Amino acid sequence: MFDITKPSAEFVDNPYPTYRYLREEAPVCRQADGSVVLSRFDDLETIYRDTRRFISDKKKVFAPKYGAETPLYEHHTTSLVFNDPPLHTRVRQVMVGAMNPRALKHMEPGLIALVDDLLERMEGRQSVELIADFAGAIPIEVIGNLLDLPRPAREPLREWSLAILGALEPRLTPEQHERGNRAVTDFVALLREIVAERRARPGDPEVDVLTRLIQSDIDGGLSEVELYQNCIFILNAGHETTTNLIGNALALLDRNREARAALIDNPGLMPTAVDEFLRLESPNQFGNRLTTEEVTIGGEPVAAGTDLHLCIGAANRDPKQFDDPDVVMLDRRPNRHLAFASGPHTCVGLSLARMEGRIGIGRFLERYPDYTIADGAERSGRIRFRGYSRLPARLA
Repeated sequence: MFDITKPSAEFVDNPYPTYRYLREEAPVCRQADGSVVLSRFDDLETIYRDTRRFISDKKKVFAPKYGAETPLYEHHTTSLVFNDPPLHTRVRQVMVGAMNPRALKHMEPGLIALVDDLLERMEGRQSVELIADFAGAIPIEVIGNLLDLPRPAREPLREWSLAILGALEPRLTPEQHERGNRAVTDFVALLREIVAERRARPGDPEVDVLTRLIQSDIDGGLSEVELYQNCIFILNAGHETTTNLIGNALALLDRNREARAALIDNPGLMPTAVDEFLRLESPNQFGNRLTTEEVTIGGEPVAAGTDLHLCIGAANRDPKQFDDPDVVMLDRRPNRHLAFASGPHTCVGLSLARMEGRIGIGRFLERYPDYTIADGAERSGRIRFRGYSRLPARLA
């Protein structure tokens, strides 16, 4: 039986055979600690939309995992994703307003210039590392601009993000615990200085999300802790989704040369192609909910207070929802994937992530259509987030 705390190396590299087994044979897969892994699309969709019986608050789960007085506990129990109303409502309303179509249109020229500059730096090089040199560099700059962070402050952000999110893995090592706590502490210290400066000299709240968060008066506004921790969340969520989306897509297209050729010949397919990449290789493979009462899932009783692991990666290849789910269909419609979750917790940055994917992948293919992934690609080793830590490539 699948144990989420002890994934094999084969699972980390290719979880999809295991996901198929779970959907077909163990859709309600009980774990030794009493939690449950769920893998069918219909079950996840139902849970995402029912916020009464399935809640996002993880204090009960994170207290024994991190320690109730630790920086990691404070972060992960205060950030948007692991909260329900009223905090979720207050923060989400601020973010939605900051990522409206007008704001995204304002951001697009800068994003294009950033991507083109990264591509220009690759010119003439025999080999490149697509995560460090490209996919990982895009969201750090985009989120840095969104919060209007000083450029020197951006240097440690990627490592902090990886450390904080790495602590969400089902099995936490002492080293991961220490790195995660240190990253939260260092990030909060940086934010204290930046927030003080921003209060003294506010930016334009139409385009500066940090100023918008500071000035928000929705339900009394955000406390200092809520402000700091949700700034960290914005960076982490934006960094992880976009880095993995672009890296996974370029690796996927290298393995599917006919699809790559079709996309190069018809770049108008890019919007639907991005959603297909998100479905096939979801950057976020697992979500979580907690049951508030005894429920029935897949015909089985599940007790109140049960931690549910929602296997997004499995649901997004469920043949009951998607025709030929393991096949790349660049023009797949409809494509109701769950890469951005669903219901009230649908990712607030989904339009920004899609824009980053569309521009990043599209302009890379236009500039370097004959790239190949070289030997030495390495998965991140995590199972909650699916991506590469290294993705070396030759450009011609």
